[in-house]
Amino acid sequence: MRRQIAVLRGGPGDEREVSLRSGAAVAAALRSLGHAVTEIDPRDKALDLPAGTEVAFLALHGAYGEDGTVQAQLEALGVPYTGCGVETSRVAFDKVLTKEHLVSAGVPTPPFAVVDSADAAWPAKLQPPAVLKPVCQGSSVGLHFIGTIGQWKDALRDCLRHDTRALLESRIEGRECTVGILDDQVLPVVEVRPHSGVYDYQSKYTVGATEYLCPARFSPDVTAAVQAAGQAAFEAVGGGPYARVDVIVDPSGAPSVLEINTLPGMTETSLFPKAAAAAGLGYAALCARMVELALARAVERRPAAGWAAAR
Repeated sequence: MRRQIAVLRGGPGDEREVSLRSGAAVAAALRSLGHAVTEIDPRDKALDLPAGTEVAFLALHGAYGEDGTVQAQLEALGVPYTGCGVETSRVAFDKVLTKEHLVSAGVPTPPFAVVDSADAAWPAKLQPPAVLKPVCQGSSVGLHFIGTIGQWKDALRDCLRHDTRALLESRIEGRECTVGILDDQVLPVVEVRPHSGVYDYQSKYTVGATEYLCPARFSPDVTAAVQAAGQAAFEAVGGGPYARVDVIVDPSGAPSVLEINTLPGMTETSLFPKAAAAAGLGYAALCARMVELALARAVERRPAAGWAAAR
């Protein structure tokens, strides 16, 4: 069925450029399926959706797009949207809240500390090597790998340029991978092998900078453990129609959850589409499935929303 779809891309966050690329790819895929697509860039956080919009496809990344803000705006307008709801988005975007939910649910995750001052001393309970990142950012914005405490001050100052709080996390040496979840289906695990040895912003978004193995070459037992950790992590923050969970697997095969992404990247190098493709779902079909899940959720919520009546 031909739908009137608004693809939200760009936005005000630090991940704007990646979001523009995700949204362009999504819009092209949906048009190829015959849908009427309008691309909208809510750079000023104002939503001006065309009349007759049936669903908003969220190709936003970072602040505003993933933290529950645009989700609340769309719910107030009664417009169905792709991705997780307000509360799951809010919790998953905040790395500290995510950690607290994971610990409470017994999901394995590296030890951590929270810092809110550029003058803060190194947290005594942790030892290098460690990873420093803004509490509310994604796409490796403000990310620093710290090998010695001597690197602490400069890394902390830079990290806090992107947020008022920073998360310091023990760095677990191992194989980095990601687990996609789509409508309760756990997708094949993707292992990432950056040629630089560090999966940073450049490695993520430069074509050819990283080798991707999907399905990852783990034993069946380790694969099952990684997928179970990813699914448990998503459920711990509230769950929803889809997400991507980043996991590190230590040399013994034990997984530890790093982050949860409620609006996974949809660029040509993004991991979620790779996992879906390995499960037999091509890019355009994946986008269509995301739209279907958004509309199905809207039907379930029909008594509480104005969207169905307005149609």
